Amino acid sequence: MERWDLGLDVIERLARQDEEALRMLMEAYGDRLHRTAFLLLKDLQAAEEAVQDTFIQAYRKIGQLQDRDKLSGWLLRILLNRCRMKQRTWSWRNLLPDMRAERDTETPEPGPEQALLLAHRQQSLHEAIGRLDYKYREVITLYYYHELSIAAITEQLNANENTIKARLARGRRLLRTILEANEEGWS
Repeated sequence: MERWDLGLDVIERLARQDEEALRMLMEAYGDRLHRTAFLLLKDLQAAEEAVQDTFIQAYRKIGQLQDRDKLSGWLLRILLNRCRMKQRTWSWRNLLPDMRAERDTETPEPGPEQALLLAHRQQSLHEAIGRLDYKYREVITLYYYHELSIAAITEQLNANENTIKARLARGRRLLRTILEANEEGWS
């Protein structure tokens, strides 16, 4: 599931502590990891720190990567652990970024009314996701934003598949409840 083909040469160069290989790794994965960290932590500075910590740890411990074809998953796992550590020590209440921004670039521009309605729905969704406990926010982000399967999430979080399914189902129910309550408030 590698999105970018950096080649095995980059991993070997990282093992030799080649800083140029680290720059290549950061260019290839930095934006996606940063968006993920921001979705989870909802704080720009904390997200930047989590990504920076991820690359530092990857650089130092590249020898622990067992399957070189799973570099992106290994980086994501490191990032998730960093985000959990930050989540334990802080309370985050900022809005999530627009998850649609990088998708569907070919859709026509909506009219002003549609754009306003879409922006309101996105803000409501972001606020609702932000109100979820971290464990629900985490699986919803991985499932919908990263489009990972239940099995892949299970592997990433080192959790039982039924636990992930339950968190996803409960997170959806909680989101629906929050969104419905928000809609009633507008009526």
